[in-house]
Parts: sequence; structure tokens; C-alpha cells
Amino acid sequence: MKYTKNFYQIKSNLEIFERLKAERETIGYYNLPYQDTTEIKKYAQSITKKYVVVLGIGGSSLGARAIYEFLLPSNNYSKDLLFLETVDPLKINHCLKKVDLKDAQFVVISKSGNTIETISLFKYLNSLVEIDKSNCTIISEAQSSLTQFANDNNIKVFDLAKNVGGRFSVFSVVGLVPLAMVGVDIDNLLNGCKRVVDSFFKQEEYYKPIIRKARFLVENKSRFNINVLFSYSSLLESFNKWYVQLWAESLGKVNVNGTRQALTPIGLVGPVDQHSFLQMIMDGVRDKTVTFIKIDDLKDGTIIPKDSSKKFDNLSWGCAEDFTFNELLNMQADATIQSIQEQDDIPCDVISIRTVDEYNIAKIMFSYQLLVSCIGAFLQINTYDQPGVEYGKINLAEKFTQTS
Repeated sequence: MKYTKNFYQIKSNLEIFERLKAERETIGYYNLPYQDTTEIKKYAQSITKKYVVVLGIGGSSLGARAIYEFLLPSNNYSKDLLFLETVDPLKINHCLKKVDLKDAQFVVISKSGNTIETISLFKYLNSLVEIDKSNCTIISEAQSSLTQFANDNNIKVFDLAKNVGGRFSVFSVVGLVPLAMVGVDIDNLLNGCKRVVDSFFKQEEYYKPIIRKARFLVENKSRFNINVLFSYSSLLESFNKWYVQLWAESLGKVNVNGTRQALTPIGLVGPVDQHSFLQMIMDGVRDKTVTFIKIDDLKDGTIIPKDSSKKFDNLSWGCAEDFTFNELLNMQADATIQSIQEQDDIPCDVISIRTVDEYNIAKIMFSYQLLVSCIGAFLQINTYDQPGVEYGKINLAEKFTQTS
């Protein structure tokens, strides 16, 4: 008897764990938490410009932006960090109105060195102000044309390791250099990462939640193929965008036997999206999992004031007076979580971030990177390439060839 098959069997948790342990030898992001940051910090301290302007797109900007915008409201940074990540001219010029270009440090980031959006922005900004070694930092792979440009023009360049993919690069020089320039404690970021990676690979606190969630999502991917991240704080809006790229570009692949995989990420922010997408979750098709993220302490004690003048007596929600907005936000989150849980047929989980600091945002971001790696291993795909993205680049190059 001859037997053949065209389906794959879901591996055991132990097999997946061993695969991730093996990946640590070749996939660079796993070991970023242990890097020496001395050179980055020394260089960052030498930057005296008021504005730090990052030219990058996708993995070159989303992670650093997520961290910066999470930390910004509760910190008094002496510099402003801005991200130019579009070729929409209206957006570009609107953003530049906020910047004194003569008092700006330009951080040009492209892993490949030939990202069209980044190179085009670089050329445009150079037409507005001379960009040279006095106001420019470049981050790219060692052998890229952008690194060669930096060397030819005596511009400081930080090498991005070839085995660190863009969407997994937030804790590499891609994220650490611009964040350090504005005063973010990058060592505390890496401490948060180390807490997670050490725990996971020692099969301690972080191991079971990550690998069990990955397994559930893969085993139920046909039924629940939409994964909703419902973040209860506007501080996490850019984190949601980072999550969407990490998830979609890593997991939308063809697996070992040619089957197309589809776990679709959606990022929501509460309470705003309680008034829109929550309706779809509650009464729509049961094809979604929901992960809630709450922040216990926003480091802000602003209170909903008590009305002593009787002016608002006829308005509702007098019971909310004397509560902090932080308390209100988390009560709204808890009420929504309870509503979902009461449905009994919507898989959901809850992540609580203790407070707003580098350590805690790093823990959740590194946890998500590990989760994506686990899911990719279960799916038996290449988690770290993005062949689908390359088609658009090829077609764009052809269009320029046709019009030149």
C-alpha cells in the first residue's frame, strides 16, 4: 500500500519550543535584549538638535513610534521625535511645518538601503536644508548602497544585522538610536525584553501563556480567522499599528504544503471603538478572537469633578464624579470585557500593563514577537520573509522603466 498526504499535522508544544530554541542561532531578534548599548548612548548624548526626524517606513519606524507615543504624555523630553513615513505630499509638508529644519537631526533608516519612500524623502529634505555629517545619522545593512553613501559622505552609520527583519527590529539600532536621542531609557527597554525572553526559554511565567495562545489560534484558525486587539488607551494607538504589521506580514503566508494561511489582525482603541466595531464583535459572525489590553496606572490622577453648583444636576452619570479618568477608562474596559465574556462563544484574553514606562511596553512588544514566532512555527511557514510585498516593488520599478 502506498500512502501520500497533502496536509500538515500540528506539532506538539515541545517540538515548537525546540524549533524556536534552534531559531535563536539564526534569527537575530531573539538576542537583541543582550546587546551592549554603550556606543548608542554615547552617540545619542552628542546630539544637541531640538528635533529628531526619522525617515523610514514600516518596520523602520512603527516600533520606535509605538514606544515613543506610549511614553510621551508622561515624560518631559527635551527633544521632539517625528516620523516621516509617507510620500503623501500634503502630509509631508504639514509635518514639516512643525520643525525647524536647521535644528533637526535626520535619522535615515532603510534595512535594504533602497526603500523608495525613504530615499525620496531624503532627497526632498536635502533640497530644503543641506543634510550632511553634521545633522544626519544612517541606519542600514552593512553592504547596502545607503551605508556606502554614509561612508562616502562621512556620515555616522549604524549597521543593522542582516538576520534582523524590519518588523522585528524595534529593539535593534532601528528603534534604540532615535529613542535614545530624545532621552528614552533604552536599557530599561532591554531589561523588559530580557524579562520575557529569559522567562520564555526557561519555560517559566511567560512560556505557557504564549505557546498555549499560539496553539489555540492555529488549531482554531478556520473558525476564528480574525484577531482583534482592543487596547484601552490612546497611548497604544501606534502600538496597534505596529502589531498589525508584525502580525499580517509575518503570518499571511503559504505553508509547507501550499495552503494559504490567513490570520487577520485588527487594532481597536477603547473607548472610542466601543461606539463602532464592538457592535460587530457582539452581534456579528463568530469569526473573531479578542485580546484586551489595559493599563493599570496611567500616571495621571485627573478627576471628574463633583458638581457643587447644581449646574449639571439634570445630566446623567453623576455617579462618575470624584472618580479619576484612569478609573473610568478601566471601568469601561472591564464592562466591555464582561460583555464579551458573557457571550460564551467569543474567545478573549486580557493583558494588563502595570504602568507607563519603558520596561512594561518592552515586555508586551517582545511577548508579541515571540507569539508571532510561535504561531509561524505551528503553521509551518517562513515567519520572517515577505515575498508578497516584493511583487509591488517589482511592478513599481517596471512602471518607472516604462515612463523613463
